[in-house]
Amino acid sequence: MPRAARQRPAVAAVRDLRGMRATVMGLGLHGGGLAAAQFLVRHGARVTVTDLRDETVLGPSLDQLAGPVRLVLGRHEEHDFAAADLVIKNPGVPAGSRFLNVARQAGTPVENDISLFRRLHPDSPVLAVTGSKGKSTTASALHHALRRWHPGACLGGNITVSPLAFADRLGPGTPVVLELSSWQLGDLPDPALLHARVAVLTNILPDHQDRYPSMRAYAADKLRIFAGQRAADRALFGAGTWPWVEQPPRARVWHVADGRLPDGCAGAEVDNGVLRLRDPALDDAGALTLPATRLYGRHNLLNLATAALAAAALVGERELPAAVAALAGFGGLEHRLESVARWRGIHIVNDSAATMPHATAAALAAFSGPLTLIAGGNDKQLEFGALRAALHPVATVVLLAGTATGKLAAALAGSGAAIYGPFDDLRDAVREALAATPAGGTLLFSPGATSFGMFAHEFERGAAFKEAVRELTTAGEP
Repeated sequence: MPRAARQRPAVAAVRDLRGMRATVMGLGLHGGGLAAAQFLVRHGARVTVTDLRDETVLGPSLDQLAGPVRLVLGRHEEHDFAAADLVIKNPGVPAGSRFLNVARQAGTPVENDISLFRRLHPDSPVLAVTGSKGKSTTASALHHALRRWHPGACLGGNITVSPLAFADRLGPGTPVVLELSSWQLGDLPDPALLHARVAVLTNILPDHQDRYPSMRAYAADKLRIFAGQRAADRALFGAGTWPWVEQPPRARVWHVADGRLPDGCAGAEVDNGVLRLRDPALDDAGALTLPATRLYGRHNLLNLATAALAAAALVGERELPAAVAALAGFGGLEHRLESVARWRGIHIVNDSAATMPHATAAALAAFSGPLTLIAGGNDKQLEFGALRAALHPVATVVLLAGTATGKLAAALAGSGAAIYGPFDDLRDAVREALAATPAGGTLLFSPGATSFGMFAHEFERGAAFKEAVRELTTAGEP
């Protein structure tokens, strides 16, 4: 017989956490579970951290975990969910987990670090960014621009920094940029909690179909970013996103177009590095040239334009030229079209964060040949047709082993590219790619699939790629 639900105390202020029995489900390796546990301990909660992985895998996070924390590793125990006053869920945990169901049946609130942050800081102006591709770069560029007006502006979310890590030092009115995954948005117990003053949806492309029953379900979680917005807030939609919208947001809407805006739409047109604002409610801002940065690719020009628009939506539309200028010096992010080295005339680029075929296709479009691509990995139930269509500058493809690699190899058949592998050792793949790339060419590491199997996550994969490049080029190989 299920345990009768009991009333748990509400969390509306940090003082409410004192003495609470809190279970953090999923310590993880990206900082979210760690930050949640540390935050709860700091405010006097009685914390249990539980994770299906063991001490060996979780070592980097465990090394940073301090304070009186009870650890349950390699398993979960129902009691930790039924008897808890609060459960904080890691995004990697499926929403249908039987342990979460135990918590809900017992009346235990299930939150994530984003919802707990918003319950405790409901008045902080949040600028939220999501999308299948480009959300990390857009959020980071937005944060970079905002610091022109708010030097203390904070950046967190899916970008591996939980907002709970900086929650205690937030000043009144300090803007918070949150990069949010579909899982983080889907996990919000009430999407209206987010209440983003500015909400951005960069795009919706096929992704995570190993976790979602359909693209419609995936898009529905993305669109939760607009829940709770009010008439004075701003919603930014990237190209191709509007058809997914069933209930338009209450906020004022801007569209960001690669080229011409659809008739009747307000927003911005981006063409060849030039941004032009089109809004009947405002004077035409004229043509604004996006500043030179170290970012590659047409898609990154859209990301920069979107960041500038989002900043201007918070600080004032008349500040758009200053927001554009503030992006000068933004250097991009590690593992996202990151220039690693130039060796014997070969430009070597790390794009390990490309975990879907569309991301790799966009990366390929940023370079001209001769081009060598290292790709492959584990499957998210995605198709590789978009990648095949983008292969025209690719002379050589070096495949990594993984469950998606067979589908990738089939998509490459008949493309004219020389294909090597699959390799189950990244260093061997890099050696082959270096040997195949002529002087004046580009070696692009853009897998188009997840890293699981060979690596814990795409960041570890990118670090391993850079280390292999360093070792091989230092040794003069191949």
